[in-house]
Amino acid sequence: MRLIYVGFLFIISFLSQNLFAQNDLLIEAENFLQKGGWVVDPQFVEQMGSPYLLAHGMGEPVENALTEMLISQAGAYHVWARTKNWVPGNWDPPGQFQILVNGKALDKKLGMTPGWGWEYAGSVNVGSGRNRIELRDLTGFNGRCDAIYLNQTSNQPPPNGNELIAWRKTKKSESIAPEVIKKFDLVVTGGGLAGCAAAIAAAEEGLSVALIHDRPVLGGNASSEIRVHTLGIYGKFERILKLIDTEHYPNGSSDALYDQEKRDRNMKAISNIDLYLNWRAYDAYAENDLIRHVDARHTSSGERIRFEAPLYVDATGDGWIGYWAGAEFSYGRESVYKYGEAWDEWGELWSPEEADNFVMGSSVLWQTHQADQVVNFPEVPWAKDVAEDHVAIAGEWYWEFSRNDLHQVDDAEEIRDHMHRAIYGSFANAKKDPLNSHYKINWVSYLVGKRESRRLVGDHIFTFKDVTELRKFSDSVVVEKREIDVHFQQNLEDETKPDFLSKALFYKTPHYYIPYRSLYSRNINNLFMAGRCFSCSHVGLGGPRVMRTTGQMGAAVGFAASLCKKYQVNPRAIYTNHLQEYMDLILQQQWRNGTF
Repeated sequence: MRLIYVGFLFIISFLSQNLFAQNDLLIEAENFLQKGGWVVDPQFVEQMGSPYLLAHGMGEPVENALTEMLISQAGAYHVWARTKNWVPGNWDPPGQFQILVNGKALDKKLGMTPGWGWEYAGSVNVGSGRNRIELRDLTGFNGRCDAIYLNQTSNQPPPNGNELIAWRKTKKSESIAPEVIKKFDLVVTGGGLAGCAAAIAAAEEGLSVALIHDRPVLGGNASSEIRVHTLGIYGKFERILKLIDTEHYPNGSSDALYDQEKRDRNMKAISNIDLYLNWRAYDAYAENDLIRHVDARHTSSGERIRFEAPLYVDATGDGWIGYWAGAEFSYGRESVYKYGEAWDEWGELWSPEEADNFVMGSSVLWQTHQADQVVNFPEVPWAKDVAEDHVAIAGEWYWEFSRNDLHQVDDAEEIRDHMHRAIYGSFANAKKDPLNSHYKINWVSYLVGKRESRRLVGDHIFTFKDVTELRKFSDSVVVEKREIDVHFQQNLEDETKPDFLSKALFYKTPHYYIPYRSLYSRNINNLFMAGRCFSCSHVGLGGPRVMRTTGQMGAAVGFAASLCKKYQVNPRAIYTNHLQEYMDLILQQQWRNGTF
């Protein structure tokens, strides 16, 4: 395994490019050389255009972010920042920050305007040569900065919307296509358990694999950044999944750090995998129903790489590779009449009469501890209308948010921010009780832990009836015994309940099977999918979305990819022409586990 780094060459390039700036200069915040306490947030690139820096201090202002800019022409510059007031209302915004140039704070506080846009920070005189620019967090509550623009000739802000995309490319002199091209046998996008397992299985069979992941650590929802423990059984892939899964710690526990070390260590020890951490895919180009390449950008440096391969795995969760390539997909709850996912034996209705856009929601976990002394927590009036009177000192799986008018992909930033208001407001309510005076928040995830969004369509759509009728397929490659549970918001049943807490419908089953035909695209001929974007209905996702099950999917497609290479065929041909050999290969994994 090779870990791909970006280092001093970028820094030299960044400074050199800025040296030739004449009257204006664009600085992408994620490019800052020293992030301080600010973190790079790349979750919402597709919606707002770029990664950004987030001051995630959980109520305590974070250390300044700092970088240098080379100015060729001394003089007075107007300074703009692209930012947003993430909780507009009749209160001081919780995400305020300032810009400092050469140690001097500019006049305006930023993070004051609703919606992403350019805010004027003030004007400043700078000399030619190197100058220092900093971001100073003022609140500790999720101030965010996307970019900074300095202009000598005009006090008008840069454009927004679609015009901003073209303007940015011009300012960065970005070519249409990445100049670096990498070729592999298999390109896997998404480093959760499904993507990791796919990479391991394919690499063990001799394929060269690129694993592209937009975070610094692997694991997705199981990572130390989100901290959900893994559930489900190992099926035929125990040996592989034990390299990357977790113990059953409480959700949100810092014990996730130990499993993170195990996972990253094991993945880096596997040959044939080139691991691209902090690289986010932003496009997949298909022609004649075949993906020709996937393009990815480094989340801090902005460097770009084009990945080419005969085969691709979409393990992004949101189905991004399939979506960009034109794969068929579904979203929301199907009508009860579409797949017959009706009542169970207890009379529970699992699907609505009419299809809608409800899906299982996203969670943001958090953790507190008791300090040795009284710990104060700031007033958070901007959280009151979400938290209301709810009191809490910790979060669990049922801290979850979904709404019919919010899309789990398109509105993910709003969903994350809503959950942060719920967390800080509920904790502030708890702190009013003297019994909780020693409690302190020591961790809140700033990443959205999603359960459901796009589901790519394969040759078989896995449904609830496949579970209830105990269907076993000739190409059953995943087996699971864990109960089905489909989540919904508590306030749908009781309007007095907060909208950020969920309930679940449960269905116990002795076992169920998922066929290989649910793990490749119906219309994009060289695309596998593994994870929660596999081919299923809304209710069909209720069980298989847990991570050991999705890890089984990943391993299954990794082994299928090896036979695709052997016979120079695409995924469907494994089912139509090579199924027995494929199923024998899957069965061999049980022998290797020592559990046959």
